[in-house]
Amino acid sequence: MGRAGTGTGGEAVAAVVAGPLLLLLLARPPPASARDSGKSEVGLVSEHFSQAPQKLSFYSWYGSARLFRFRVPPDTVLLRWLLQVSREGGTACTDAEITVHFRSGAPPVINPLGTSFPDDTWVRPSFQVRVPLSAALLSNASVNVSHPAPGDWFVAAHLPPSSQKIELKGLAPTCAYVFQPDLLVTRVVKISIMEPDVPLPHTLLSHPSYLKVFVPDYTRELLLELRDCVSSGSLGCPVRLTVGPVTLPSNFQKVLTCTSAPWPCRLLLPSPPWDRWLQVTAESLVGSLGTVTFSAVAALTACRPQSVTVRPLLQSSQNQSFNASTGLPSLSPDHQDLGRSGRVDRGPFCLTNYPVMREDMDVVSVHFQLLDRVSVRVCPNTPSMMRLRLNTGMDSGGSLTISLRANKTEMRNETVIVACVNAASPFLGFNSSLNCTTAFFQGYPLSLSAWSRRANLIIPYPETDNWYLSLQLMCAENAEECEQAVVHVEATLYLVPCSNDCGPYGQCLLLRRHSYLYAGCSCKAGWRGWSCTDNSTAQTVAQQRAAALLLTLSNLMFLAPITVSVQRFFLVEASVYAYTMFFSTFYHACDQPGEAVLCILNYDTLQYCDFLGSGAAIWVTILCMARLKAVLKYTYRCGHRRQCYPTSWQRWIFYLLPGISMASVGVAIYTSMMTSDNYYYTHSIWHVLLAGSAALLLPPPDEHSEPWTCSQKFPCHYQICKNDREELYTVT
Repeated sequence: MGRAGTGTGGEAVAAVVAGPLLLLLLARPPPASARDSGKSEVGLVSEHFSQAPQKLSFYSWYGSARLFRFRVPPDTVLLRWLLQVSREGGTACTDAEITVHFRSGAPPVINPLGTSFPDDTWVRPSFQVRVPLSAALLSNASVNVSHPAPGDWFVAAHLPPSSQKIELKGLAPTCAYVFQPDLLVTRVVKISIMEPDVPLPHTLLSHPSYLKVFVPDYTRELLLELRDCVSSGSLGCPVRLTVGPVTLPSNFQKVLTCTSAPWPCRLLLPSPPWDRWLQVTAESLVGSLGTVTFSAVAALTACRPQSVTVRPLLQSSQNQSFNASTGLPSLSPDHQDLGRSGRVDRGPFCLTNYPVMREDMDVVSVHFQLLDRVSVRVCPNTPSMMRLRLNTGMDSGGSLTISLRANKTEMRNETVIVACVNAASPFLGFNSSLNCTTAFFQGYPLSLSAWSRRANLIIPYPETDNWYLSLQLMCAENAEECEQAVVHVEATLYLVPCSNDCGPYGQCLLLRRHSYLYAGCSCKAGWRGWSCTDNSTAQTVAQQRAAALLLTLSNLMFLAPITVSVQRFFLVEASVYAYTMFFSTFYHACDQPGEAVLCILNYDTLQYCDFLGSGAAIWVTILCMARLKAVLKYTYRCGHRRQCYPTSWQRWIFYLLPGISMASVGVAIYTSMMTSDNYYYTHSIWHVLLAGSAALLLPPPDEHSEPWTCSQKFPCHYQICKNDREELYTVT
């Protein structure tokens, strides 16, 4: 695997990312003339798709990533992602590296924090590229995918992991990183249809030729063969066949080069994808001047399925959407065509099909249950199969959970039940291999034995497709005795938004991108991971209780300003401080994860009341200190007496300076020092400093004195009286 380099200006720096099919270019796309050259010869058309840009966030959980969903049309031979990243914010912006993930069929499963996944969870690494954004305000990149799978493609982008610092909006300069992907699609409109077992003559020139064959349900294998190959420029058969689509992050596309292959040139595909067209691309290897002629043949081998009997009541139901009977199920026209033109296995049944009913429970929540039974009969000679329909386009945003339990009395020490979970087509080759690999998909294996009668599997964000669970009984020894063995297996099959509902230290949140819904876990108390099961940085129960006590009991410091306000007859201020103390205490009691939680009202209500009380407490303190009516008087006294107000040094030393210092330290902690890790004690210190500063900064009460005092008498019975509050004099 190569690594992409960076380029400056218009120079392109390219690197092969995953074989010859994926190309990463950190440069501008080629001009239209270069892209369109030669398209008229093979019947190619181009289409352009775009979505509105989104502001990126630093990664802390899956909701931090920005998700985009595109629809790739059928018969697409090339798609190009044009990735554009810009930033807005001037000097507040720093160099950053944006990570972009790609996946076909479902949102990408990403793990930028390197956390662990729950037990029994199977995750394949996502395909990703990194786009650096340094001095330039705009950066471009592009990713090419040849022969992509049709259907939904997802792009997720995010900034590096966050620093966990809690920042207040509007108090510090911010930088906005904006990401916008565009999709350019090239699809073929001139394509040859291959009929089963019917040779298709073809002549290759300098440009590729495109063919496709339809694979119906219950196809066991597909054989592609080139016959009667003749080349004008070289010996042999210089043809390269590319079969199947590219799906990211995995790629099981098959490439067959017939130059040195035994004659005839063949490619056998076991368990090809059912009920869809399979694309085949033929390319000449003789150069631009030579021609190659050949005949292409597609041979399909059908499977002979056996379906279990369902109650007549279910068969006669008007709402029934399937046909079930003993022996062969009723075939659609595609299956009948396969029976006439393909090869149908007339031997024993190749599988036993158990009908499954899909029950939609809620958004991204589905229950699959067997019809007319609670368990599956597993035998040693024929696989048992169940089909899970997850092809609505809205099922890929949850987690597929599968739980198997074997009957205890039927399991022998020498028997093992092997199960495979696959998308697009089931795995049927248990007798030859146990790798669960079909033509274009690597399945998920499960096993049951006498020592381990339970098996679980969790698949986050399953691809949009029909999924298949196939099981077969295997015997390591005494195969003859094993032929008559039968084990019943109970299967619990669910699609849930979040595995285990994110556990006690997480919250399952439903996310939305336009009309597409998907779920993610938001963790608390130091727990991390896809389902909040990684306890590497988790808090203990004692730490959680200590944090809850700190955040709640620190609000008792508001008793000090309440007492001072009541003594000085500031009743409005005392009411505001009491309101703040009450709601701040119970908001933080409700905001705790895990064990120490107490909610007397709705969480959002408590949060709103807490924020309102904190702001009101600050403002009433400032207004009480200001005493707006007396401002001009104090200003006049400072100039008239040539000394500052208040005149008492004790008030400056013991009240004003400590109160201002506490308020300044509290604001500094609240705005610049608070992080997710130290929130519990820094926010508790903020409570203490806020309440303490309010108690110290409240003004003293007015001294009780007569409005007019007469200090001097004259012999004429006149006296001079002075009003100290208003600085007025009169003679009476």
